[in-house]
Order: sequence, then structure tokens, then C-alpha cells
Amino acid sequence: MTPTVSEEAFEDAIECALLAGGPDACPGISPVVREAGAIYGEGASGGYLRRSSEDYDRARCLIPADLVAFVQATQPRSWTQLSDHYGERTREQFLSRVAREVGKRGTLDVLRKGIKDRGVRFELAFFRPSSGLNAELGRLYEGNLFSVVRQLHYSESETRDSLDIGVFLNGLPIFTAELKTPLTGQDVTDAVRQYRHDRSPHEPLFAYRRCLAHFAVDPDQVQVATRLAGPGTRFLPFNRGRDGGAGNPPVPPTENRYATAYLWERVWARDSVLNLVRHFIHEVAVEDDEGRATGDRALIFPRYHQLDAVRGLVEDARRQGAGRRYLIQHSAGSGKSNSIAWLAHQLSVLHDEGDARVFDSIVVITDRRVLDRQLQRTIRQFQQVDGVVENIDRTSRQLRAALEQGKTIIVTTLQKFPVISAEMGELAGKRFAVIIDEAHSSQSGEAKKHLHQTLAVDDLEAAEAADEVESEDTEDRVVREMKTRGPMPNASTFAFTATPKPKTLELFGTKQPDGSFVPFSLYAMRQAIEEGFILDVLENYTTWRTYWKLQKTVADDPRYERNKAAYLMKQFADLHEHAVGEKVQVIVEHFEDQIAHRIGGRAKAMVVTRSRLHAVRYARALRDYIARKGYRHGVLVAFSGTVNDGGVAFTESGMNELPETQTTRAFHGAAHRFLVVANKFQTGFDEPLLHTMYVDKRLGGVNAVQTLSRLNRTHPDKEECVVLDFANDAGDIQAAFEPYYERTILSEETDPNLLYDFQTRIEEFHLFTTDDVDGFADIAFDPDGTQEQLYAALAPVRGRFAERGAEEQEDFRGALRRFVRLYAFLGQILTFTDPELEKLYVFARHLARYLPSPRVELPREVQEKIDLGSFQLKKDFSGSISLARGGPPLAPRTAPEGSKAAADPDEGPLSEIIRTLNERFGANLTEKDRVTIENLQEQLVDDPALVASLRANTRENARLTFDHIASDRLQEIVDSNFRLYKRISDDKEFGRMLLEFLFEEALRRTKGGGSSGSGS
Repeated sequence: MTPTVSEEAFEDAIECALLAGGPDACPGISPVVREAGAIYGEGASGGYLRRSSEDYDRARCLIPADLVAFVQATQPRSWTQLSDHYGERTREQFLSRVAREVGKRGTLDVLRKGIKDRGVRFELAFFRPSSGLNAELGRLYEGNLFSVVRQLHYSESETRDSLDIGVFLNGLPIFTAELKTPLTGQDVTDAVRQYRHDRSPHEPLFAYRRCLAHFAVDPDQVQVATRLAGPGTRFLPFNRGRDGGAGNPPVPPTENRYATAYLWERVWARDSVLNLVRHFIHEVAVEDDEGRATGDRALIFPRYHQLDAVRGLVEDARRQGAGRRYLIQHSAGSGKSNSIAWLAHQLSVLHDEGDARVFDSIVVITDRRVLDRQLQRTIRQFQQVDGVVENIDRTSRQLRAALEQGKTIIVTTLQKFPVISAEMGELAGKRFAVIIDEAHSSQSGEAKKHLHQTLAVDDLEAAEAADEVESEDTEDRVVREMKTRGPMPNASTFAFTATPKPKTLELFGTKQPDGSFVPFSLYAMRQAIEEGFILDVLENYTTWRTYWKLQKTVADDPRYERNKAAYLMKQFADLHEHAVGEKVQVIVEHFEDQIAHRIGGRAKAMVVTRSRLHAVRYARALRDYIARKGYRHGVLVAFSGTVNDGGVAFTESGMNELPETQTTRAFHGAAHRFLVVANKFQTGFDEPLLHTMYVDKRLGGVNAVQTLSRLNRTHPDKEECVVLDFANDAGDIQAAFEPYYERTILSEETDPNLLYDFQTRIEEFHLFTTDDVDGFADIAFDPDGTQEQLYAALAPVRGRFAERGAEEQEDFRGALRRFVRLYAFLGQILTFTDPELEKLYVFARHLARYLPSPRVELPREVQEKIDLGSFQLKKDFSGSISLARGGPPLAPRTAPEGSKAAADPDEGPLSEIIRTLNERFGANLTEKDRVTIENLQEQLVDDPALVASLRANTRENARLTFDHIASDRLQEIVDSNFRLYKRISDDKEFGRMLLEFLFEEALRRTKGGGSSGSGS
């Protein structure tokens, strides 16, 4: 017999699952078995009542019988009181009152807060109590009535129109669903189209806030919307994900279920629905990019990965209690701020199986100030009781006061969290949930130490003992310090990140039987891209190869250390005015021709540079070129501190002519289209109008992913994003992204014994002794120790360091810092204590900061002996960088490299070093690319007529002769360097500046004699 293929059969399956176990259960349909690991607060579906369109009041948009039955069963005394006022009219008056309140306040608010009528209060829903201490609340919770209506005729005017499914809670509509089956030629997109074009938002049932969500469903896909707005209705995917991408996992044929059965079996289960209404679905004020209220409102319904992650975390914390660590790897575009807000609020009311509160306070930490403000607003909007959330934006004393006053949720930044245990001693015995946003190195290293000191005090005696340090010796204090750095049994940590590093995975990830580490919850980059929440930044990727040649400008051939000279010369070429100018020309003309009209003419670009000095020069060059070409593209620059270039000091605020705090807002405005950055705004920066990125910086690993991901934010008018890369190969970028495309796995944990390898490595330099370390530790762990004593203890080591050669200094400094970083990380997970290592760590950390760190600059003598001879940009790759499925796992930290042999630095003559560089970077160059300004200069000063004029005439008259002869010489270079000639001809400002330079140089050399040795 052929199976029935129809929407009706699909409806049958859903209805029967909802009715299972209840009085209206379908014959022959057994109760749906709860899936293993079902999410917090929900059992299997079932227990619904079957209702029909005849039971539905189309004018009031409710099921009267359910609403009245619920109230009479759960609140009989209130019903009697209301009956005393209305008598026989009580039922009609009550139904009309509820309908009016829903129309004014929305179903969500009425379900949460109830209504009043004639001074009598009624609850319209009862939610699961936080604890089981009150049996009556549990009984009331069980009194909630759920019902399902198939083919719901909802309209008073169009009696033929019907919805496939309506879901009701205590008579009030909460969900609607349109169902489609591909085997009949329609799928979820047709259900979406039906909502957009056939379901008028002017119908009372479809008015904003009447229903909590509308679902478009087929056997394979689910989409959801909270507001119907005609053709502009926005539906979002509500799918579990499939193999790291969009969609849902296929169901084995033996299970006889649909792939989307999780919707009605789990999400629409009674407990789940009440949990959604109480804790997840939320109405918020819509804000613009500056955080200002627009006056509009929006209902927020969680996406599936948010619902699954928060419920899973809450349930595990309920069972496990404090002292656990969780890693939540959610891609950009995952709605992380909402997930954190939901988690914080639900953890704040969480009770364990013994009805004890699991956490006393929830501390939310972020180390990015821009996102911190966004996160604070989100968490505050989600609070249902005023005063629950406290924002800490000044001092650690604020934090202490907030905890003393019983603030439940505290939002702060890591930089604003310098509280020490002595200040927080009275918090002994407290348990904490610490939610960390973007759990990268700053949270897992030394900075986290303050957090441990604050939260690790067990009782008042321990707090008092911490002040009695004089009675302890150094070893005791070191062990105590180690314990505060290790795992905290009184605090659970929930770390959110899109791109976990190996140490983040090891610190917060879940260890598997094979020794690998995986995140507790995953929403992969691939799924976010395929679901349309972010753009694929690798889809339109172009790399440019840079070619250049240097030339020696002196007759002699001095010798230099090869590696250092080569590095410095390459840096010289990168910073050369001509090199920057060529790239700027490519950038601006590409933007003008290909990008400026995108996103409705509002597209913006970011130029990522490799240093603050690069940023300054790029910004100045961009502004000059744009002005010369007459384009109207404002340029902003972002970098930290002050940059000195050519004797001039530059700051971000000075170059932008506005405070640093206004850079983000200014870039969002219409006047500025370019933002040049140097290690700033490359992470934690959300600008949907950012369309294109020009990269002139080596990127690798997680830094490449974080930097390029600034482009992936969506905008209604943004169809794609573009990258032009001058510094990286497409293969390197592909390798950087692949580990984070689907799931990030750490192959194995870091061996804590590596610390001893690093210890041996730094001791091999024989720059300090055990006595040096012990002596410094005695001071560092002594509460009465002074800063002067610390400097005095380190001075002998610094003196020995200064006597070593430059290469040995560099090796020691690197080894020292690697030890400090590894210890700061492993200190979080060590299961043993070694006072010797702890003392060495404290000693090394201070010594690394105290040792002189030479600035690597191009020596003036080398600057004067080389010049840029040729320069060319050539497109190397253009297209989409595809990422392989199942990227490689991240490798754990490895042992340090062995000591380098104490050999003399490899030196070579300047000419040979230049030749080597030119062979590497100067391929495919022709005479047309040569920078010939120096040759042009020599021709001019050798011209007899010009020399005579310069010597005999005034400056003004000499300039007339110079301009005439220089014009002739410029005409002669057309064949040898058309590129230079064209630039001089097309760019009047550049031509004027060049002629001014050549005239001044000719005048100086003619009257003063000698050669400048300078080039372009």
C-alpha cells in the first residue's frame, strides 16, 4: 500500500505527538520518548488538548473554554470575587478584559504579569518554580492548559482562510505554523511566502505581540518570525545544524520520524514552552547604532543554537554545581550578546536538586569597551525585575559595594576588575558564575589572577589569615598563591568565543576520552554563513604580489649581518614613499571604480597596516591622493599612542581632528569612507557598512580569522564583501580559516612538564642564580617589600644581560617571555604545586619587563647607502578561497627549541645582501618600472646652460630656466619610464612637488657643491 503523501498527513504526525498521553491522544500513537540529553526543563511532547476552529473566538483571538477552565481550576477564590462584581456577566466581562489587555500589552506581558479586574488579580500562566520548597506552586504549574487547533479559521471577514496549526496556552494563542511537504511540490520557502503574502498583519491574530512566534515548517527545515509585516517579514532559520553547516541531521529510516520533529517533540513540549515564555522570549526597545532608542519595539525569539546552548549550560550547572568550566564556540553573527544575557539571568535564579541556590552572583566580563556597552544594554533590557543588573564602570570598590548590596548580575570589564582578596574577605563562602565574553589570552593569563584572588576566599578565617602574612614564610605564601591561581571550586566559568586558541580550548574545553578538547556548545562559522547571519569573507579574495629592487648608492661595499640587514631593508622598501603611493593608487582607484556605489552608495573600506607608522603614512598618502583626484572620500586613522615620523608627532585624535572615542561614530557617518588601522578595530568592531578590506599586514592563525571577520556583518543592502591583500598568500589564509570553519578541536592537552623544559632553557644562559630568584621572591611575597628593593634585586641580572651580545640578549629575552606566558596559562590547570616554579615565574615576569628592549630601526648609514630602484604590484590570485570540510585540529604547545650555537652572525657585503633581496622581491620587473628620479636629477645638474643660469641669476630667474630645461628632460623619459611620466602628467600636485625637489637639489649642488646621494 502506498503511503499517504499530503500536508494532512504531516499535520496528523504533529498533532498526534502533541496529544500523546493526553485525553485526546490519537489511537495507536504511543507517547513520544524523550530524546537522550533532552534540553533543560522539557520532557517529551504530549498532554495537549485537541480544539477546533469552532472553539476559537475570532473577535477576541482566544479559546474561551480553556481560559475560563484554567482560571477556575487554579484561582477559584479570585473567580468567586470577580463573580461578586459581575454576576451572570462574569464570563463575558473577564474574556473581554483579557482580550483588551492582550491588545494593549501583548500576550507575553499578560502571560508573565497577569491582569487585574475590579481589584481582583488573575495569573494567566504559572511557571516552574525555581525550587521545590513550595508544593502549591508546583501544583499550579501543572494546571496550565495547552491545546492545538488544526486548520484554524482565524478571520471574521475571510471565513475560508485557515492556518495549518495554532498552539494555545491557557486559551491564548502563542504559536502559529504553516506546513509544507516537498513531495507535494512545496517546501519551507512556500510557507514563508504564504505568511508574507497571504497572512495580513491587519488581522487581529497576526497583529504584533498577539502571537509569540510564527513557524514555517517542512519535514527538513524550520524558519521562525516574531512579527508579520507583509512582504517585508523577516524569517530566520530555526534548525539544529548539519555537519557544521545549515539544515538538520537526517533521521535514520528506522526511527520513523521527520528531521524537524524536534520542533513539536521538544521545543513545543509543555515544559519547554513555559520555559520559553518565562526566560527566553523577550520584547526589547529597538536601538540605533549609537545605542539610542528609535521608539520601535521587537520581540526576540531565540535561535535554535542559542536555546540549546543556554539550556544545556543551565542544566549542567544545576547538576554539577560550581567549579566547572565551559567553552561556548559561537561564530560571529550568532547573537552572542543575547545568549550571554539569557544565560546570566537564568543562572541567577538557578537552584540545584536540593533546592539550594547554585550561584550567589553572576559576573559578566568583557575586555572590549565598545562591546561592553552593548552587552550591558542587552543584559539590562532582559531583566524582568529592576535592580538585578549592576554595571561596574569605575572602581573595584564599586564591585564590592554591588555584591554587598545583593546585586545579582554584575557586568564589568577585565581591566576594571583589580579587586584583591583582602578587600573581598567578607564574601567568604560565596559561589560565582563568571561569564567571559571572547575568552582569549587576556582572560586566561596573568590578568585573570586578580579574579582568582577575589573569588577563591573560602571563609572569614581564610580572609583574616591572608592579612597575617608576617607569620608565614616564603614557601607557604608561594603555595597559597599557587592555589589561588588554580581551579576554583566556588566558581564556574562560561567562556564565549568564536575563535578559540589552543590554550583556550585546553583551559575551558571539554576533554574527550581520546585526550582531545572540544567546546561544550558549537555554532560554526560555516553554519552562520549558510544560514545568512554572516557573509563569507573569503568569497571575493584578491592577493597582490609586491616586487621591488634596491640599489646601492655608495661606491664602497660595507658588510652587515645578513638577516638583520635584510629585514631592515625590506622594512625600508615597505615604508618607502613610492611603495606606499603605488598601493594607495590601487586602493583608491579600486574603491572608486568597484566599491563606492555598493550598499546604496554607503560602502566603507578598512586599510589594515602592519604598524602605527605604516598607518600614519597610509592615511596621509590616501588623503593626498584622494584630494589630488578630486574624490570625496573622507579618511580616518586609528592607532594607539603617539607616532613620530620625520620629527613630527602624530596621534589618532590629532590626525582625525576629533577625540579617539568618536572615531567609531565618525566612521559610521556619511563623510568618511576609509579607516586606516594599526592593531586597532581589528577585533570587536561591528560596522555593517564595512564592505572591503585592503590588507598590508601579515596575518596568520586566529589573528587572520578575527581581522578578516570584521567584514562579515550583514546589512539589508550588502550583498558581498571584498578583500584585496598585498601581504598574504591565498593558501596561508585558507590554512588559517580551516580549523575554525566547522569545529575547533585541540588534539591533546599541553604537558605541564614543558615548564621544566623552559626552565632549563632560560637557566642555560647563566644570567641568574638560585639565590637571585629566592632573594627576589622573598621581597615580592613580603607585604612590606618595596619597589626599590625589587629594582635592586634585579639590577645585577640586568647588568650581566647588558654584557652579552645582541643575539644572545634576543634569545634570552624570547625564552624568558615564553616561559612566563606558558606558566601564566598552565597555572590555570595545574594539578600540582611547585614553589620553585612559582618563584621563578614571579622573578621572570618582572625581569622580562625590566630588561632593555632595543628598537629595531634601519640604521641611518644603511638608509644613506640604499634606495628603491624598482617597484611593481601584480595581481597574484583572485576568486573564492574554498575551505575544506572537517578542518585540522589545533596542535598543543610544544617544547622550546634548543639553544642556538654561539656562532658569529652571518655577515655579507651590502651589494650581495641587496642582490639576494632583489632576486626574491624583484621578479618580472622591466626598465619601465625603474625609479629614475635620481638619474633625472643627475642630468639636470650636468646641463651647462642650467648650471650657468643657476650661478648667475636670481632664484626667480633661475627657476624659469630650470622649468624650461626640466620640461625637456621629462619629455625624454617617456620611453624609459612611461609610468613615472604619466604620474607626473596626470597628478599635477605630485609633478609640482617633484619639480620643486629637483630645483632645490640642483640649486644646492650647483652653489654648494657635492652630491646628496639621495634618490626618490
